[in-house]
Amino acid sequence: MIDAAFIRATSITLLINLVYALVALVVGVLAVRWVDETLYKNIDFVEEIKKGNLAAAIFASVLVLFIGIVLHAALGR
Repeated sequence: MIDAAFIRATSITLLINLVYALVALVVGVLAVRWVDETLYKNIDFVEEIKKGNLAAAIFASVLVLFIGIVLHAALGR
C-alpha cells in the first residue's frame, strides 16, 4: 500500500512543479509583451493575423516558441 510519506512527497513535488509552471507562464507572457511593445512598435501582430497575414502568424508563433525555449533553458537548472 501507499504510505503517508509517499503521498506527502508526491504532493510537495506536484506543488513545486505547478509553481514552476506558473512562473514560466508569467515570465513568458511578460517577455512576449515586452518584445512586442519594444522591438515591434509599428506592427500590430493581432491585427495582421486577423487580416490573414500568414507571415505575421508564423513570426508570432516562432517568437513564442523561442521565448519558451529560452525560459526552459533558464528555469530548467
